Amino acid sequence: MEAFIRARDLSVDFPIYDNSHRSFKKKVLNLTTGGRIGSDAGKHPVVSALAELNFDFSHGDRVGLVGHNGSGKTTLLRVLSGVYAPVRGQLSVRGKIASLLDVSMGLDPDATGFENIYLRGIMDGLKPALIRSKIDEIADFTDLGEYLNLPVRTYSSGMMLRLAFAISTSVEADILIMDEWLSVGDAEFSAKAAARLDVLVGNAAILVIASHNPALIARICTRKIHLEHGRVLSDEPVVPEVQ
Repeated sequence: MEAFIRARDLSVDFPIYDNSHRSFKKKVLNLTTGGRIGSDAGKHPVVSALAELNFDFSHGDRVGLVGHNGSGKTTLLRVLSGVYAPVRGQLSVRGKIASLLDVSMGLDPDATGFENIYLRGIMDGLKPALIRSKIDEIADFTDLGEYLNLPVRTYSSGMMLRLAFAISTSVEADILIMDEWLSVGDAEFSAKAAARLDVLVGNAAILVIASHNPALIARICTRKIHLEHGRVLSDEPVVPEVQ
């Protein structure tokens, strides 16, 4: 069966419990470009991060989310990835999801590179046999060599990103969720990573990516959704640029 994502009146609120005059005023100032301010049943102020979103993503859709910081793009990506649950409305998803929102999340600094490959694989729901079948390919892609036998806390930030990227992009998925296009390491590794992302995006049934880069949206997306204060301002097809 083909993958899909379906949202009906999807809403996410974040309550603010510390509502002293000073702290609340500060929060409101910090949220002037974000969601709408309201209140819940207990009269606590809430930020409406996403408000009554309705959309259908189906096989072949390459959806670009655009909008200023605080418009709700990352919140929506986290809802689609299962990090946040909607407080109202419905979200239906069919297909295996791969989330590239924070590729370094879940790495154990005291475990070796090889051990982290297993740990992340288990977190992603992979069976041990499948992880073993992928471990050599992941190790080769990182170019870390013997460093994979050392604890991750001994790695530079660039080495850690190489490992995290190689693990995260080794999972085959129907639905790919991304927050900006990943750029990892030096020029040589970055080129290899970009080629791998192109393959991953090409193989996914559905792509949802948030980006501030209009050229990227035009290059890889078939559809663009403009969010503003947690609401859909527009939902339109992306017209390919004429070469």
